Amino acid sequence: MRPCNQTTAKTQHMDIIFLRELKVVTLIGIYEREKRVPQTLQIDLDIALPNSRACQSDDINDALDYAQVAQHLQKVLSEGHFSLLEALAEHIAQIILKDFNAPWVRVSVAKLQAIRNCKQVGISIERGQ
Repeated sequence: MRPCNQTTAKTQHMDIIFLRELKVVTLIGIYEREKRVPQTLQIDLDIALPNSRACQSDDINDALDYAQVAQHLQKVLSEGHFSLLEALAEHIAQIILKDFNAPWVRVSVAKLQAIRNCKQVGISIERGQ
């Protein structure tokens, strides 16, 4: 069995967990109604693992628990207000990098049906440490 994060002279492999279509409710927007009425956002995350121990041990204690990530984000975002999706995405990225010790993250945040004839509008950012 080959390690998940294997470093060779030519390349380093990165293990990434992902969460797709995570729904969170928060106050987001610049308009008065948006500041009062919570909206459901859709979040997609790609999170690089800080190590590959879970690949070897098959133990949740060695893994990044994506259920904890989802719960933490839902709690934090339900308590705040952001004017822009850009600021919200940056806040999420910093939570993942700092609270979960991830070396890299890609965050996509979308408002659902924010404008007529458009299913989603949003932003994707990548951050690393």
